Amino acid sequence: MNKFSKYYFLGIGGIGMSALARYYHVKGFQVAGYDRTETKLTSDLITEGIRVSFVEGIEEIPFVFTKPESTLVIMTPAIPNDHPQLKYFQDHNFTIKKRAEVLGDITRMSKGICIAGTHGKTTTSTITAHLLYQSQVSCNAFLGGIANNYNTNLLLSAESNLVVIEADEYDRSFHQLSPYMAVITSADPDHLDIYKTEKAFRESFEHFTSLIRPGGALIIRKGIELDVQLQKGVKMYTYSMNDGGDFHAENIRTIKSEIHFDFVTPNDRISDVRLGVPIQINVENSVAAMALAWLNGVTPEELRTGISSFSGIYRRFNVIYKSDNIVFMDDYAHHPSELKASISSIRNLYPGKKITGIFQPHLYSRTRDFAPAFAEALSALDSLILLDIYPAREQPIKGVDSELILRDVKLKNKTLCSKENLLPLLKEMPLEILVTFGAGDIDKLVPLIKNQLKKTPIVN
Repeated sequence: MNKFSKYYFLGIGGIGMSALARYYHVKGFQVAGYDRTETKLTSDLITEGIRVSFVEGIEEIPFVFTKPESTLVIMTPAIPNDHPQLKYFQDHNFTIKKRAEVLGDITRMSKGICIAGTHGKTTTSTITAHLLYQSQVSCNAFLGGIANNYNTNLLLSAESNLVVIEADEYDRSFHQLSPYMAVITSADPDHLDIYKTEKAFRESFEHFTSLIRPGGALIIRKGIELDVQLQKGVKMYTYSMNDGGDFHAENIRTIKSEIHFDFVTPNDRISDVRLGVPIQINVENSVAAMALAWLNGVTPEELRTGISSFSGIYRRFNVIYKSDNIVFMDDYAHHPSELKASISSIRNLYPGKKITGIFQPHLYSRTRDFAPAFAEALSALDSLILLDIYPAREQPIKGVDSELILRDVKLKNKTLCSKENLLPLLKEMPLEILVTFGAGDIDKLVPLIKNQLKKTPIVN
């Protein structure tokens, strides 16, 4: 990998791809790339000096990136096989690697701390990175979200050989990694368009556990049923929010809208830890992150300071607008288990308040595979607005649409709505707690909703 001086990214606007692009750019290499759509993230990359094109023709590839001996091409699995730029690079014998392969190379050259799980991995990895980075241990990090503390998804440290990486199970990407330590936050089936069966999905996580290097450790949430396959010399720990385990929380309590808890380790207790983002599910995520940090030498006082100063992640329980009458939040939840945990946490944070959710399903295949589970999770709301499915990389599947979810939602106040009609609909609705959910392009609606809420009197 060291022979390359230039790096070209196919799908540079992805959250994981952009972190790698920033990494090589900061290291002094020439970086450019393609993505299908303009986003705030691509705009930020351009501002930082990285060339980004939104046209897929080969004429858009800068001339300096057309020499295979000096350019490494890094691609996301979402790039289609017939993409013109990909075919050009293939036809001209460029070295082409998937993002996960490059991250794997990085973990083999360092001590990789890899966080895996169907849900919870982005928050847990970002908290882990913050705990390490703000301590005397420090770290590097490639994050799956924009950390509010640093306004970036990349952290670099010349003093540390630790690198925090979000281990992505999609397309079995995390099998490319060589973890020093790993966390598994959850193993609820997902991506059945790739894995086909729940058994194959679980087996993928089991193989991931076999990749942890001797001398390292696995920290797995208590209750996850996996046939763990650890190499000799790898220690295993369990964790939970309040269900015991080697690492867990006790004495969880809410004091003036703040959540406090005691962090229990195999041989220590850190009392009265204050959660910087007071969402119940973040207690569990914090326990996993604190376990990793504790095992890597972060002191009790640094742990306490780090958790209280953690300010969250873009699109994870972000409070977008707050007035005397309404709270508007935005969350990335797009799997039934994520939605269930998110809605429960919001309910705990705002007891007695009416919660209206706007949900944009992500992927036809995920909607097909989990429609009943989505309906069950969304039934915990008081009112639901369901948008059309965001297709991402997929073509439509016959008979699969948002109605497949809506018909089983056990709410009186539920409706289908197009993105174009959302703002007029909201203007007529009584709102107390409003939350947008989804991993598609629903985030583009967030500033529009915020502006309307600021200008429009709330309907009571």
